[in-house]
Amino acid sequence: MAEPGVETRTRSSVITARAAATFEPVGRSVATARAFVRDTLQGWGYTDVVDDAVVLTSELVTNAVIHAGTAADVLCLRTENGVRIEVADRYPEREVPLQGSAQALGNPDSENGRGLLLCAALAARWGVEYSPTRKQVWFQLDLPERPVGTRSAGPVLPTDLLPVADDRVRVAVAQIDRHGTITTWNEDAEHLFGYAADQVVGKPLGDFAAWPHTPGIGTGIAEALRLSRWEGSYGIRGTDGRVVPVYASHLRVRDTHGEPSTVCLLVRDYERAVLQSPPRAPVDSSNESRSTDPFEVFIGSPAPDDLDGLLQRTVERARDMLDGDAAFLLLATDDETELEVRATTGLPSARQRFARVPVEAAGTGRYSSARMPAVHEDLAAVPGSVPLLNGTGMRSVVTVPLKVEGRLTGSLGVAAEASGRYSNEEALRLQFAADRIALAVESARLGELERLRRGSLSFLVEASDLLAGTLDRDQTLALMAQMTVPTLATWCAVYTIADPTSEPYLSYVLHEDEERIDGLKALLAKIQPPEPVPSPGARVWTAPADAAHQAALRTSMRELGLGSTTLSSGIGTTLATAAAVGGETVVLPLVARNRVIGMLTLGKPSDDHFRQEILELAEDLSRRAALALDNARLYSERMAISQSLQRSLLPPGLPQIPNVEVDVIYRAAGEGNEVGGDFYDLFPIRDGAYGFAIGDVCGTGPEAAAVTGLARHALRLLAREGLGGPAVLERLNAAILDEGSRSRFLTLLYGELWPQEDGSALLKVVCAGHPLPLRLRQDGSVEPAAEPQPLLGVMDDLELYEQTVTLDPGDVLLCVTDGVTERREGSRMLGDDGLSDVLTTCTGLTAGAVTARIMRAVERFAAEPPSDDMAILAMRVPEPHTD
Repeated sequence: MAEPGVETRTRSSVITARAAATFEPVGRSVATARAFVRDTLQGWGYTDVVDDAVVLTSELVTNAVIHAGTAADVLCLRTENGVRIEVADRYPEREVPLQGSAQALGNPDSENGRGLLLCAALAARWGVEYSPTRKQVWFQLDLPERPVGTRSAGPVLPTDLLPVADDRVRVAVAQIDRHGTITTWNEDAEHLFGYAADQVVGKPLGDFAAWPHTPGIGTGIAEALRLSRWEGSYGIRGTDGRVVPVYASHLRVRDTHGEPSTVCLLVRDYERAVLQSPPRAPVDSSNESRSTDPFEVFIGSPAPDDLDGLLQRTVERARDMLDGDAAFLLLATDDETELEVRATTGLPSARQRFARVPVEAAGTGRYSSARMPAVHEDLAAVPGSVPLLNGTGMRSVVTVPLKVEGRLTGSLGVAAEASGRYSNEEALRLQFAADRIALAVESARLGELERLRRGSLSFLVEASDLLAGTLDRDQTLALMAQMTVPTLATWCAVYTIADPTSEPYLSYVLHEDEERIDGLKALLAKIQPPEPVPSPGARVWTAPADAAHQAALRTSMRELGLGSTTLSSGIGTTLATAAAVGGETVVLPLVARNRVIGMLTLGKPSDDHFRQEILELAEDLSRRAALALDNARLYSERMAISQSLQRSLLPPGLPQIPNVEVDVIYRAAGEGNEVGGDFYDLFPIRDGAYGFAIGDVCGTGPEAAAVTGLARHALRLLAREGLGGPAVLERLNAAILDEGSRSRFLTLLYGELWPQEDGSALLKVVCAGHPLPLRLRQDGSVEPAAEPQPLLGVMDDLELYEQTVTLDPGDVLLCVTDGVTERREGSRMLGDDGLSDVLTTCTGLTAGAVTARIMRAVERFAAEPPSDDMAILAMRVPEPHTD
């Protein structure tokens, strides 16, 4: 007969929710499984059975991962009357405990098998199931049947010890859909942050949340909104641009259609007691009492696995332990000269986060160094003695160091609004707690630094690739700004310095909120730029924040002086700009080739500070950006010089020839080239006579362009001396040969044109090794208009002759370079025949239409861009007009 309460099969029941997780066969999985079950049941509202469920799960998972040495699968099933939890392992060979057996359900003093004994004692029903691959132990806990009553309660406290809140506590309620978009915004949210519902509904919560972001580490807002529960601090940017610190409680829910959303409850940070969950009491089980860890006693179990979560839990527990009003934790820099604020509670965290204070403070008081425990009984008696607490209303404070192997790693402090609250006894208690958590904090900090360095390395590699991918100055400036905002800063400005004698010039401004860019640019334009100091590292620049504050003050006074009941939009813009630049602003020099070529300015919104690792990353980026910007500057200058020289090699313009249409298309191969080895010219020689030329110098680039300039200017000079075509080319040939090693051989078509009174045109041409000119007649026939002769720049003695051609009305003379005829697509080439075929289709077209059709045919012949220079010259004698 089976033992009462034991079942070997699953009872059928209606399951309304389920949650499952798998835990690896390692010791820490037991604590993780306990937390999983606790969070799941609390999320379902089954707090009455949480403790029993956690104890049973702990024992069963211990059996699986410790004793059986396999992974454990935990499944939580919610029913109408209770909860069923199944724990399965991969060790099916275990024996089934039998009634009356010597082993029975296990020995209470033995670790092995105690889980089944506890199931028999605590569960309403339980059972064991086997399969060929796994063993499963399950238990059912029923909800107690009792009337609704108190779920949790606290002691009666004196009025002066109750949490401080406004006369009316406002709880903002926002509902966020699965895409992170706001769908609900209540009246309290409108009052706290200034936005009406229609201003925020339909927009992402991330547009309004001031959520800390660090490359490579930390949980982002999108990830937090997907968690089943989340509780903590962040900020909401109000309509005036200022960040309102809030304490938030997020709950992930689903509607009747299964659509998930997140309900966010928000209060002012100092009213967090309204929403903050009470600390969990440690589970009281005999197994845990024998292995109590002092760290877990203070920080709770399980401990947060991220540094920010661990630090926030630490300051909250420290505050509660000493019954304080506020607490803070600072981490030391590597050289132990400064402390950086990393977590606070009860203080305006948005203002204090990442602020830095020296380890050794000035003076001889008991708070002069963070290396020793210190108690300050009344801060009002020594104003400014603890700058971190200025303006917070705190009167007494106790601080203790965090040390690892004798090295200062941080400082933990608790403060109270009343004076004389702390003595050496509280300092010893806080020091004991600090000693318990110092190693864990340092380990988490080193882990964060490692992740940050990996993220920084990836960031810098990507930045280097982007900066190396352009030589355009304006694009480089834009890339610099876009890489820093919002990853490193809320806004940035880039100043450039043209030369050592020039003043810094505001070249680029960017803000993460595009609506703030114009106001920020106007503000920066009114103040003196930062000094171009070449020393490396970031230095603080207070001018923007000071100017913004003064502008906001003047605007407010001016608006108040008008006596208007409503403020104009101008003050809103000014206040928003002031809030945007009201935080810390730093300047990093852009140094390239031992010269300051500009400054990179990074800024935070009101009261925000930069963390040291971000400044180091920004310094690395500034070095790379400076070199990229200087390379872009040098490239732009050289391109401007090169293009100016190249333009001087082109004809200034085409002359108007009576009764003859002329059109030219010219394309130089190579990026940034305006002139290559091909050239053309058309110029008046004397009254009624015009010279024309089209040529091709061997090669491309600057060397070919140099011979191009020599040929074009020599042709004009020699032709105007009255020499005929053969004589002009013979003297040009001699000039090219005189260049020696710099000479290039040259193919050239040169001719002289005389418009005739009868409407025709007489041409005398010499074709020195160049593609032959083609003549298109009115009937569509195409024929060469010259014979080939030797090219220039090869032989000393040339005997050239000219040929006479008459163009009748409607005829076209087409002259091209070999970049047109040698256009290739694989093994195919356009060639002379292909060019003739295209030209036959140009009957009746103007000279401009002919060149355009030829160029279009050349471009369509192959998919790849042309690799050779091209020149096309068309001359057409128009037909006479008839009325």
